[in-house]
Amino acid sequence: QVQLVESGGGLVQPGGSLRLSCAASGSTFSRYTMGWYRQAPGKQREFVATISSSVTNYADSVKGRFTISRDNAKNTVYLQMNSLKPEDTAVYFCNQDRLWYGGTSYWGQGTQVTVSS
Repeated sequence: QVQLVESGGGLVQPGGSLRLSCAASGSTFSRYTMGWYRQAPGKQREFVATISSSVTNYADSVKGRFTISRDNAKNTVYLQMNSLKPEDTAVYFCNQDRLWYGGTSYWGQGTQVTVSS
C-alpha cells in the first residue's frame, strides 16, 4: 500500500549541489523514520542518512555536506547534497521504516546521481 517515489537525481559536476525528493503514500507518515541509502555499481547498499520525528543521523562520509529533512504536510523527505564528489555517484533509494510499529520497511525505485566533469 505504501509507495515511495524518488526524484531529483541527475548529472552534476564535482562541487555542485543536488536535492533529492521522496514522496510517500500512505497514512501516518509523520510517525515513521525516513531514510536515504545509496548503491554504487559493484558495491553494497549503504546508509546515507535518516530522520525520525526530530532526530537526524548521517553517515560519516556525508556529514557536513548532506542534509536530510522532511515535510510531513507533503509526505515528503528530502536530501540536500552539497559539495558533491565523484564517490557520491550511486543510485539513491528512499526508505520508510515501519518496523518499530510492527510493520515492514519500504523502498523506492531509486534515482541516479552522477557526479562527473
